[in-house]
Amino acid sequence: MIHLESVEMRKSFPGKEAGFPFSVPSLASLQEIRFESPVTFLVGENGSGKSTFLEALAAAAGSIAVGSSDIGNDETMGAARSVARHLKLAWKRRTHRGFFLRAEDFFGYAKRMAQIRAEMEAEIAAVERDYKGRSEKAKGLAKMPYAGSLHALRQRYGEGGLDAQSHGESFLALFQSRFVPDGLYLLDEPEAPLSPLRQVGFLSLLKEMVAQDAQFIIATHSPILMAFPGATILSFDQTPVGPVPWDELEHVSVTKSFLNAPEAYLRHL
Repeated sequence: MIHLESVEMRKSFPGKEAGFPFSVPSLASLQEIRFESPVTFLVGENGSGKSTFLEALAAAAGSIAVGSSDIGNDETMGAARSVARHLKLAWKRRTHRGFFLRAEDFFGYAKRMAQIRAEMEAEIAAVERDYKGRSEKAKGLAKMPYAGSLHALRQRYGEGGLDAQSHGESFLALFQSRFVPDGLYLLDEPEAPLSPLRQVGFLSLLKEMVAQDAQFIIATHSPILMAFPGATILSFDQTPVGPVPWDELEHVSVTKSFLNAPEAYLRHL
């Protein structure tokens, strides 16, 4: 399912003289991007503008941010919000489902979930201490709000929580627990916590979710993720931004070249 059909830059978009982020070549030359497949990858070197564009898209779409504060109040999203004000989104079918997730926010989110779980367990222990000698019914009533929250965390993330798993396992657990069909998912470098094998597993997860009418727009450096069948790959290294075949990507050619002859690269170290 393609929910978001296109995004175009309004005529109000400032020129390069306005400075960052408007001076980034990929953004300065942007007129319209059309999304023609359920999975679209945004690729490019660091600083090419792909992550800023994705963040601006999340702000313009009103996406829910997982792992960070509200997009409208997040200080790290200031540049993206300034771009979002000049984006015009065209929907095939408007959806309010889905979320926006940056890899760097995931680790903080897992830590906060662990802190919340520890706080709930401490509150339950305090009730046991403070209600010593009182009826089980009184204890149960006092524990109820904390036990309910703790049960919800365990239901969503497992008995041990996200921090009881490897980074790759916990990322996939978070993603699966928050996924709902028929949504728009904006992901920035989801490969960061994933091993190569876990990235292949993530591709399988993408296939299942696309079958449930989900649309994904993903900024990535991973040749493994970019190989998803039928995906559109948009390069932010060229101006204007446009599609590039998987086997013509520099990410792919450099990775292949290194794996075929690592000594050719390592001898220069």
